[in-house]
Amino acid sequence: MTADPIAETVASLLPRAKAELAELVAFRSVADPAQFPKSECEAAARWCADVLRAEGFEDVALLDTPDGTQSVYGFLPGPAGAPTVLLYAHYDVQPPLDEDAWLSPPFELTERDGRWYGRGSADCKGGFIMHLLALRALKANGGAPVSVKMILEGSEEQGTGGLERYAEAHPELLAADAVVIGDSGNFREGLPTVTATLRGMTLVKVRVDTLAGNLHSGQFGGAAPDALAALIRVLDSLRAEDGSTTVDGLDAGQSWTGLQYPEDDFRRDAKVLDGVELTGSGTVADRIWARPSVTVIGIDCPAVTGATPSVQSSAGALISLRVPPGRDAAEVTKLLTAHIQAHTPWGARVSVEQSGQGQPFQADVSSPAYTAMADAMRVAYPGQEMQASGMGGSIPLCNTLGTLYPDAEILLIGLSEPKAQIHAVNESVSPEELERLSVAEALFLRNYAAGEGASR
Repeated sequence: MTADPIAETVASLLPRAKAELAELVAFRSVADPAQFPKSECEAAARWCADVLRAEGFEDVALLDTPDGTQSVYGFLPGPAGAPTVLLYAHYDVQPPLDEDAWLSPPFELTERDGRWYGRGSADCKGGFIMHLLALRALKANGGAPVSVKMILEGSEEQGTGGLERYAEAHPELLAADAVVIGDSGNFREGLPTVTATLRGMTLVKVRVDTLAGNLHSGQFGGAAPDALAALIRVLDSLRAEDGSTTVDGLDAGQSWTGLQYPEDDFRRDAKVLDGVELTGSGTVADRIWARPSVTVIGIDCPAVTGATPSVQSSAGALISLRVPPGRDAAEVTKLLTAHIQAHTPWGARVSVEQSGQGQPFQADVSSPAYTAMADAMRVAYPGQEMQASGMGGSIPLCNTLGTLYPDAEILLIGLSEPKAQIHAVNESVSPEELERLSVAEALFLRNYAAGEGASR
């Protein structure tokens, strides 16, 4: 890092940041009471609220959102007339998946090979720590030059929309001149990146029923309609021969014109096995940032162990469809539902239930806030220029904020670069990225106050 006072302060605060991240990672804050006790999320929320109070935030509150979870809010007043910046992260995390596949316990922050491992270390508990580091560095060097609103969501990973609906019902709460979403990541470790687009998402549960109950496959198989076989045909209809997503009426030919993702790099990042082909057509960037993508993320059917020779009467699946920028997620959901109904064979009964939805997002990277961030990243990453990439994932709150506050500039940065392996086993965060991005955020707040704030 450079000898900039902000950078020096952040570097001195890293041991404290690691200790706090370890405390926060220890909460098993998966916002699904079927998997983990709700008390884990509630305890994590209280921990975050206590930290905000200790940092001098006012009006700190645990917001009971309509989906039954809690988001954490606080306000840090700045100089009179200064702009207001909203900082966002989420404290809920993905389930750990196969805990035996972790090289260290998922809810115990562990340093290994220069990285800190633990569920949520990058996505997105580390994002909260990044915000704290930036604010603490500013406090030690003259104070924050802007007013800051902090919002920490409690159900982002579940896609249940609680914070979006709360914000819509209380539009004044999160109003700001600029928003920094700390829930994305650099395109490559060490390459400063803002995320310019997000795909949206729709999540649907599908159930196929064909019989009043399971039947002996020897006595009835061959004529009795198999619900699992019907479901497999439906799921197969969602992919072309090359693996491209095929939903009737949904365009899948969009192109990405910005930063490209070399195929060899993608294969390495995705850990694609030797000899296995990538799916889809076009560039990798086209496929993961600009086009729809369907994924079957769960199937209800008999496990191999203990299975009986039966024709299945019912089968179900959970399907995720990523929605490209420029399309409305609600309309895409209708197309997906119609496709599933049209491609269900043998007159089988099929039901489609939506369980989550988020709109895609596209930012204006020519705005003053992006200029301020580019200048900040140039200092935090010497010799590097800020890049703009897309992200295939969804952050539904972005569109809600864009609708509620159309004049606000929304920037996405974060710690989820490819090595972080978010949503997978052995998630980790790079302390160097945490350090540099904290410096960048602090300098951005200064730049933004000096530029945008002075013109208000």
